[in-house]
Formats: sequence, C-alpha cells, structure tokens
Amino acid sequence: MTADWLVPGYDQRALGALLPGAAAALGHDLGRPAVSLPAAERICVVVVDGLGHRMLLERPRAAPFLSTLMDPEQCLVAGAPSTTATSMASFGTGLPPGRHGLVGYEVMDPDRGELLNELRWHPDTDPLRWQPHPTVFQELAARGVPVTQIGNPEFYGSGLTEAALRGATFVGLTRLRDRVDAAVDRLREPGLVYLYWADVDSVGHVHGWRSAQWRRTVRALDRELARLSRCLPSGTLLVITADHGMVDVPHAERLDLAAQPGLWSRFRVLGGEGRFAQLYCEPGTPADRVADLARQLADWIGERAHVCTRVAAIDAGWFGPVEERVRPRLGEVIVAGREPFTLIDSRTARPHTLSLIGQHGSLTPDEQLVPFLRSVS
Repeated sequence: MTADWLVPGYDQRALGALLPGAAAALGHDLGRPAVSLPAAERICVVVVDGLGHRMLLERPRAAPFLSTLMDPEQCLVAGAPSTTATSMASFGTGLPPGRHGLVGYEVMDPDRGELLNELRWHPDTDPLRWQPHPTVFQELAARGVPVTQIGNPEFYGSGLTEAALRGATFVGLTRLRDRVDAAVDRLREPGLVYLYWADVDSVGHVHGWRSAQWRRTVRALDRELARLSRCLPSGTLLVITADHGMVDVPHAERLDLAAQPGLWSRFRVLGGEGRFAQLYCEPGTPADRVADLARQLADWIGERAHVCTRVAAIDAGWFGPVEERVRPRLGEVIVAGREPFTLIDSRTARPHTLSLIGQHGSLTPDEQLVPFLRSVS
C-alpha cells in the first residue's frame, strides 16, 4: 500500500474474511482466511453499500453512533474492483475475485459474447455455473446454523443473490426500520443474520458523498443502527462493514473515448466501470496489439490512472489467484483511476451513468478501505 494505491492481499484483512470469521465465532472453521471475532451464539452482520472507512473518519458528526465504534487503524480491504457485485461475491464466498469470478460491474460473458451486468444479470447466464463455489451461508446451513439474509425484496432469487449469497433464508423488506426489527426478531434464537442497506451508495452516486444529501442519509442510517445495537438480545455480536468506499469525480474530470476516434478500432467494447474500465478486444487479438492499445491509452490518460494489460494485472495479484474460467471475463486492457477521474464512452453509456458524481471501482485507499466496526450487546 502507498498513499494513493492499495493492491488487495486477500488475507485476514480482506472483506472476504469477514463471514469466515463470523463462522469461526459460531464454532465452525471453514478453512478460509478469517477475521478475528469473539465467540458468540448470535451474530448480526450489516453491510452498508458505499460507506467507506475514510468517509466515516472524515465525517464523524454524520454518524455519531458508528463513530463510537471506529478505530482509525481497524478496517477491511474490499478487493478488485471495488464495486458491489465483486465485493458481495467476495463477502459471500470468502474467496478472491479471481476464484469466484464476479470481476466487475459489466464484464464479458464468453459464452454469450456480450457484456454481463453482474447486478442486473441476464436470464441466459446461469449464476450457479458462473460462480460454482459454495457460499459461507451454504456451508453454515449445512452444519445446522440458522442463516437469514435481509435485503431488498427484488433481490430474492436474483442472479447476484444466487451466485454470491445463496444458502440463507431470505427476508425481503423495503424500509430500514423493518429490516432492523426483523434482525432483532430472528436473533432471539442463535444464528447468523446478514442485513444489507443501499441508500448511502445511491445518494453518494447522485449527489456526491460530501453533499448535504449524503450526510442526511448517513444520519438516518446511524440512528437505525444505534437502535439495532440497543435492541439485539444480550450477548449478540454486531459487525458493521461496507462493500467499497467512494470518491467524488466532477464531470470535467471524465475522459470520453468517443472523442478519440483513433482508438475505436483498437477494441471491441468498454466494460467494467468508470474508475476500473475494462476494454475488450476482438477474440484472437495478438498480445503485441493489446500492449500497443495499453500504451496508447496510457499516453492519453497520463498520471490520472494506471493502465495495464490483463496479464499484468493478474501477475500483480489484483484479483488473487485467477481460475482459467475467469480469465476471459476480464478486459484485455484495464484502466484503474488514481486521481479523481473516470473513463467513459458516451456513444454507449446510459444517460444516468453519465450524470453520476460519486464513483468507485479502483485501488485507491478511499475506495478499497471499508469499516470493521464491532460491538456486543
């Protein structure tokens, strides 16, 4: 790690080590890297989408309860790329992205020859084939541990849920207050409850995470999580984390591939996300042409991003060990933002995507570091 760059280690500090740590606290060693947690019969794990460790450190007054649990030196590392689909798969399986295979927001599905949006999914892509490894929830359920997942009703049976989080009893509720009540009710008996909340990420994307709207959203979250802590049965271990952080990127700091017609013929499609763009070439493109595309992009982008080939990113350990089935899902060239910067292609990007201010996906500490907050009721 440097001041502006963090290559994930996929060890006991990884987000993917959290659920194996919770399993160990419940008395079940899953044989995967695990965070250290105190033994408990009841555990509630909360994932707040988009609430980075450094964001909490910088805005403690927005979250007075969460700030009481903060230790500036205690946090987890999300993984590459720092985006929801990848992080939730790491969280759910305890594996690095190169093994579970959910390697970005939009990545190539080699069987269909098209991009797969790993949040929205596609009916022709089988989530169990896409991610065949057992989840932590499955392993705990097989050992007789009651496991409950509480989240958006539309997540029930979704591709991402089936790929990354299968095995838990699903409870779909819209309001955070109702999710907190459901978690408290489920934990009247021993077991594990996982609760997810997305509003912090959504507001940060639209308004930026330094906005007044973001602060109001975090304050509302903080009040409900404080109530959760107060209401959980005695002896319950509460763990709060996130899937990634966020940086604000002014629209003036976007680079648009549509303004570079000389590059259009060099790649087939742009995937990934703005701060971790993945460029896919035509099948069979020689390595020297891929390297030349990477050099052209690096010359154009300069110090704003780290540009490398897929081979170089894998060799550098960005994704952990990479299974052969996963390699073709990664772009031949990867552009990972260092400064506040995004790479877009306005010819194909959705208007909503082009309007966003808060961004994530890259390997900066602001995006990679997520909270590791703990308390015992």
